[in-house]
Amino acid sequence: MLSQSQLALAAGVEVLGGLMLSHGFVYAPLGAGTSSGGYFASGEFRRGEHSLELHYRYSLGLVTYHVGKLALTHEDYVWAIVGRRWTGAYPGFSSEPLDAFRHLLADLQRYGHDFLAGSESDFAARIKQAEALKKAASRLP
Repeated sequence: MLSQSQLALAAGVEVLGGLMLSHGFVYAPLGAGTSSGGYFASGEFRRGEHSLELHYRYSLGLVTYHVGKLALTHEDYVWAIVGRRWTGAYPGFSSEPLDAFRHLLADLQRYGHDFLAGSESDFAARIKQAEALKKAASRLP
């Protein structure tokens, strides 16, 4: 029997599926279970060395982009593209659990080109931008 987290993640995967499949990604569950925070489920969309890792516990939580050994959180990915923090639609802070997936979809459609269709070097450039932004932000008074 599937947990509520697994069912919610599966429904969210359906929201993202059209876009991800159109770029050659295939979804696979990674794990599910109980921890000190409650039930959780995780999975990833993968195409070769590119993967979009999703974690769900009560709502969509950690979203991480991977290309080879490189990784970047969704927040840092959008920050690197836009140059400003908190500009993405995700997470959106809605009481409807599927809205987080809809917000992530909107961000992927708007900002996801380097990840969805780009090369490892395109993604590596985003990581360098994110690192530079973090460094600059840590120097602010």
